[in-house]
Amino acid sequence: MVSVDLRGGLTVRTMIATGLLAVMIGATFAVLLSSVADLQAMEQRAQQSEDVLVAANRLERLVVDLETGQRGFLLTGSEEFLQPWLQARAAFPQQATALEALVAGSAEQHARAERLDQAGTSYLHEYSEPLIAAARRDRTSVNVQAATEEDKRRVDAMRTQFDQLLAAEGQLAVARQDSADDVARRAIIAAAAGLTGSVLLVALFTWYLNSRILRPVRRTAAMAGRLAAGDLGARVPGRGVGEIGVLQRSFNTMAAAVEQGRRELAGSRVRIVAAADRARQKIERDLHDGTQQRLVSLALQLRAGEAAVPAEHPEVRAQLADAAHELTTALDELRELSRGIHPAILTEGGLGPALKALARRSPVVSEVAVEVVDRPPEPVEVCAYYVVSEALANTAKHAGASTVWIDARVSGGHLRLSVRDDGRGGAAPDRGSGLTGLADRVEALNGTISVSSPVGVGTTLLVDLPIEPR
Repeated sequence: MVSVDLRGGLTVRTMIATGLLAVMIGATFAVLLSSVADLQAMEQRAQQSEDVLVAANRLERLVVDLETGQRGFLLTGSEEFLQPWLQARAAFPQQATALEALVAGSAEQHARAERLDQAGTSYLHEYSEPLIAAARRDRTSVNVQAATEEDKRRVDAMRTQFDQLLAAEGQLAVARQDSADDVARRAIIAAAAGLTGSVLLVALFTWYLNSRILRPVRRTAAMAGRLAAGDLGARVPGRGVGEIGVLQRSFNTMAAAVEQGRRELAGSRVRIVAAADRARQKIERDLHDGTQQRLVSLALQLRAGEAAVPAEHPEVRAQLADAAHELTTALDELRELSRGIHPAILTEGGLGPALKALARRSPVVSEVAVEVVDRPPEPVEVCAYYVVSEALANTAKHAGASTVWIDARVSGGHLRLSVRDDGRGGAAPDRGSGLTGLADRVEALNGTISVSSPVGVGTTLLVDLPIEPR
């Protein structure tokens, strides 16, 4: 006989209790799943029986429509009374096929459905259609009374077959319901037994879990909540026994790693933003010093060539003038593009002139107030510039505003930036990829960004950027 040392670690004790509970619950669920599968199968068969009854009733109504339509036409000779007959004749084959498909699983019911199909088809093609055709040619040649009696005899025979099919399907439905009731009773008994045993086992194990595991875990969870909320200095005492002690020490190690990772991530974000700004500035400088200068030189050469063409060749002069005009237009577009990549005025003049240049180019009237004596670090200037640029673009596209107020000032070692408009409001900051990119840039500099946009009041964008000495 194998003895089990219950004084072992938490893992052994938990595994024993869990194993017992798993066996009990597994057996219960096995019975329940089997019962559910049986009930589902019976439910499908019950639904099939209902579909069979519906299909049979529809087919029987079609037979009745054939009979009543034919009788009405024979008695009156009016095509109007023949409409139900025409509709029933068109629908009968499809409905008969549908009924046969529904009862395909039962040989006896399928045979009954086939006989009904054959009887209806025979009634329609061998009796009803020739009779209607004869009445259309000469209604007086048709013995209405004899036709009515023959019609009643044929339809009554089919109704008898319908009754047999419906009665058989009803018996099948009753038998299926009885089986379903037995399965349901078995499932209830199994569930009750499993629930009772599980409750007893859980009650016995609850005290142990609460005293040895849950209380230490609660303390660790509370520290995890603080860690998730941003308190990266959260730690737990590592004095737990067994696996709980391992958990506590692992948590402390993880928290320390997260804290270190956050510091490294913040540094890498700053480096990435700075590298991107340097790359944009280099592209702008290369465009300005290289491509733009060459285009300007080429435009001057075209103008000189235009002036040198003799007056007797006006078409050549016109072509050169057009080429110079197109080149000048391309040069203007290139300058606009280079300003979007990195504004030269920001590098040369600082934040105030750059913001005023943005305001002049904005299609919405913009008022700028800048109180910045000493130039902030370049990353802060670039960030503030792009925040205002994106805000002005959003205002022009979506706000329907008449005026935008831009305010930038340095206070308490922070650059505080405000962009406010008198538009319709209702902006959703979480839907715009532009604002998301700005938030990443601002947060990379340890800044904060917030948007307030009540409906009908306008939108206000506030940014706070700490200024570190260069």
